[in-house]
Amino acid sequence: MGFLVNFGLSLLTMLRDVLPIMAILFGFQFLLLRKPIRNPGRVFLGLLFVILGLTLFLEGLEMALFPLGRLMAEQLTAPEFIHGEALATLGEVTWNDYGWVYVFAATIGFSTTIAEPALLAVAMKANQVSAGTITIRGLRVAVAIGAAIGVALGTFRIVTGTPLHWYIIAGYVVVIIQTAMAPRKIIPLAYDSGGVTTSTVTVPLVAALGLGLAETIPGRSPILDGFGLIAFTALFPIMAVMAYAQLSERKARKNAQRTSKS
Repeated sequence: MGFLVNFGLSLLTMLRDVLPIMAILFGFQFLLLRKPIRNPGRVFLGLLFVILGLTLFLEGLEMALFPLGRLMAEQLTAPEFIHGEALATLGEVTWNDYGWVYVFAATIGFSTTIAEPALLAVAMKANQVSAGTITIRGLRVAVAIGAAIGVALGTFRIVTGTPLHWYIIAGYVVVIIQTAMAPRKIIPLAYDSGGVTTSTVTVPLVAALGLGLAETIPGRSPILDGFGLIAFTALFPIMAVMAYAQLSERKARKNAQRTSKS
């Protein structure tokens, strides 16, 4: 019974959030363009699927993934796990004792980004407009690798307590250098790839991981240290996609040179 009540409240909240978007789209269609909607039954059925799907997804996050992410953070940072139960009371834990935390963060970043519907949509469109030059799988893997590195580095920042702006400034310096060297056609896609990682799947799990770590690591503040992982998740895929494009271009040049010589 409690689940049904929570689901109903979440459904009403989702309707409230989606209705303005629907009003804008249908308002422009009927009032400005003054043209009927093609396949209206299919459109409204799709909207219904979207609302129900997002509601179920949010309920699933609250029931399973949020608590699980927090529990994993607590268990991975527990002294008895890091040093063993017999050594749990010995000395202070240092940043290099959290190796499994970095591995877990990287796998979370990779897996959530691969599962991101927004990234799949962007990859499919990029594959279409590039006539297959940019592959769906290649772009998704490149973005996911960037997100994995970003989340792992973000957890390292939480563990060490170092200032966030050091990493962000250094990261954007690298992005600027890469922008000057990367193929021009890939630069806009690379910047968009950083944005699509901050969507429905990645943000809740990564935010839960950051807050869980900040609450369980001694001396860390959830407000000051728990947030900031999303910035890493958005920044490093930009680097990864431009690096992927640069490597692909270099490989294409080598293949062209071999073909011309033969």
